[in-house]
Amino acid sequence: MPQERFDWIDIRAEKGLAQAAERVLLLGLDLGDGSFGRTFAEMEELARNAWLDPVAMISQKLSRPDPKTYLGSGKIAEAKEVLAMYEATVVATSDPLTPSQQRRLEKILEAPVVDRTEVILDIFAHRAQSREGKVQVELAQLEYRLPRLAGRGEMLSRLGGGIGTRGPGETKLEADRRRIRSRIAKLKRDIEEIGRRRRLERGPRDDVGPFRVALVGYTNAGKSTLLNRLSGAETYVDDMLFATLDATTKALELPGGRRVVLTDTVGFIDRLPTSLIAAFSSTLEEARDADLLLHVVDASDPQAAGKISSVLETLEEIGALDIPLVTVLNKCDVVDRLDGALPSADDPDVLHVSARSGEGIPELVAVIDKRAEAEGRQIEAYLPFDQMSLVSELHERGSLIEQEYTDAGIRIVARAPEDLRGRLEGYTERP
Repeated sequence: MPQERFDWIDIRAEKGLAQAAERVLLLGLDLGDGSFGRTFAEMEELARNAWLDPVAMISQKLSRPDPKTYLGSGKIAEAKEVLAMYEATVVATSDPLTPSQQRRLEKILEAPVVDRTEVILDIFAHRAQSREGKVQVELAQLEYRLPRLAGRGEMLSRLGGGIGTRGPGETKLEADRRRIRSRIAKLKRDIEEIGRRRRLERGPRDDVGPFRVALVGYTNAGKSTLLNRLSGAETYVDDMLFATLDATTKALELPGGRRVVLTDTVGFIDRLPTSLIAAFSSTLEEARDADLLLHVVDASDPQAAGKISSVLETLEEIGALDIPLVTVLNKCDVVDRLDGALPSADDPDVLHVSARSGEGIPELVAVIDKRAEAEGRQIEAYLPFDQMSLVSELHERGSLIEQEYTDAGIRIVARAPEDLRGRLEGYTERP
């Protein structure tokens, strides 16, 4: 059949890529919202990080996914022919699939079908190094695969086998489900214990401890390199997606002698699977409990503006959007002109740096120092009774050192983040 009838792209021929052991055909849906190019390019990169060789891709413009087969029947027929043409062994979709869509596609295409979520989970499974990371990834994998057992016949002993692994049958389906549910319950208990120990090590939020800075951002934005530059330590750095899965904490001594704690967190990605967010709850607590977030952005990435939005959405999802945030535009040494859609350098909470060359690092340290100093200063305020909500907010976000009830309200001595401190400064005069 002539190639002209297919709406597909030969990725290997276009980019001169070598053939890998397992060839994959990528399927993508263009919903017309302007995000398709970034989403599909990212899916190609995800596939390569999952040790797959994308040989071709097929896309279709639709207002919504086909509820049965993701793409329309005509495109699926094309996909089957392209699979045979390239001898591809796996099909991957750039969007999540429902279990029924996945089963139906596998039946029609006669090939294993994995969606975006499963590819991300597979990458996490290969990158996890610590016990904590492995436990969290296993939980996310099991919760993802449990509703997909029917029709795919996966046994518990075969789970975690990687992309395209299929089980021997369904004769023990219910037994497998019971075993998986039992394993999920055990992993959740383990994660709760890990989180409890982590919270004990950090100490209570209201404790007058070191100022906590968490590095957050899209995967591969340069967070680990920035952590190394700031702390002078050496943590694992690689130019790949999700190189860091475990929270890494280092100390930074500021010019005035104050010490702050820096934590590198797991990288975010557009539409980070919900199961991963839930499973990595104890790791993501490092961001939720920080006094300051450094949002590290790869300024050389043409898709940086869209990725900023994805990170902010994830921060909102994990309950960390109200924490003071400084945007760090990284890799500025390799950019001649910044994208106009990026945050403006005129904003005092936006800094241009290069974690590799050190450009802009002194200015970043100065900002951290200023924020830590403001956090450490005590403020005395006299709050009327109709401002008691500020006391509740202090318990959640600051440190309440003294409180004394008076006829007019309550006298407090506290340490507070900069925005809350500004609101308290309106009540510093004794009534």
